[in-house]
Amino acid sequence: MSAPDRHRRGTAAAVTAGAAALLALAGTAATATAAPSSGTLTVPRGLTISDGTRHVVVDGRSIDFGTVVRDLAWNPSGSKAAFIDGHGDLVVSDPDGSHRVTVAANPGGQTWSHPTWQVTAADRANRIPAKNNLIFSAKVHGHTVLEGVKATSDHGKPAQISLNGEPGEGNVPQTDNTWPNVGGSYGTAVYENTHTGEVYIRDDYLRQQGGALTKGSEPALAPDEEEVVFVRSVHGHDHLFVEDFGGSHKVTKDVTPDATTDCTEPTWSPNGKTIAFRAPTGTYTITKTAHGFGKPVKVTPHTGLPAYRG
Repeated sequence: MSAPDRHRRGTAAAVTAGAAALLALAGTAATATAAPSSGTLTVPRGLTISDGTRHVVVDGRSIDFGTVVRDLAWNPSGSKAAFIDGHGDLVVSDPDGSHRVTVAANPGGQTWSHPTWQVTAADRANRIPAKNNLIFSAKVHGHTVLEGVKATSDHGKPAQISLNGEPGEGNVPQTDNTWPNVGGSYGTAVYENTHTGEVYIRDDYLRQQGGALTKGSEPALAPDEEEVVFVRSVHGHDHLFVEDFGGSHKVTKDVTPDATTDCTEPTWSPNGKTIAFRAPTGTYTITKTAHGFGKPVKVTPHTGLPAYRG
């Protein structure tokens, strides 16, 4: 089934103290050669880490962005970064933090988080224009909603995103939605709802509809739009699960089954073969194999939000 056909038919379809738990599962592929604020780190190509300070690990170096950087995300080409700055505004910059533009200024009394890029090509056959948007979570008057704004805006005005359920499946929650993530070429988004404890998917290509996928949080959609990685608690610890909904039956698998620490904030590599995630003792990756996923590998002791630059 082609990607457009899938969308037309909808989307229904670290280490523990004393035990070195995650490292016991896998070897260390790389370690930091210097503190993140002072030099070079050995990290996988394209992997970046932001930790809520001015410094972001980019291309193995700690870059001072000149402002606090929270929840950094890259556009598909890796030419622009989007993040929430120290004023709570939504900002876009070059990869070194220069040429910052305030895409949207926080009006005050709101908390913005987790911007994600929605970039799609024009589809003339279906009369769908090209998109270059930023979707993010906004806590407004105690309610968390998803909002969007054009990524090329300068002090633009975000608007709440309409969320519609699949026919016959009832309405989807309009509030308590957070952690949006867009993947693939058709603008499909996944997000979590903190009230229901479920991961939702939204098809924004033709029908702008969606629904609940599974129980979990902190989802990230694979580049092929057929898998989603998310966090789910197992015996008191956060594990990573991958759900494959590209075939006739959904398949959900714990890809960190032996972890006895919290695995959080997962993200996919641009080729969809690797997942990077955060643990208390650093940043780890797991890679697809012929039989699923391999064991976690610690790539740096630096902790923060991992993101891949295309």
